Amino acid sequence: MQPIGKIIVILGVILVVIGLVVWLAGDKFSWFGHLPGDIRVEKKNMRFYAPITSMILLSILLSLVMWLVRKFL
Repeated sequence: MQPIGKIIVILGVILVVIGLVVWLAGDKFSWFGHLPGDIRVEKKNMRFYAPITSMILLSILLSLVMWLVRKFL
């Protein structure tokens, strides 16, 4: 059970760091979600938003972080 505990603690620390960055510098990331390729449809009675490009960018970033965690731990 120790490896699982270690992974949970590492993920918790990563989440805290991400939370602090968003909290302290949240206004600096206003471009996120408004990238080219993000689909936004707004009509009179409906809104549809699909942040495709933003989620691809987030997926690449998280994959890099997980690779670094596995490489060094």
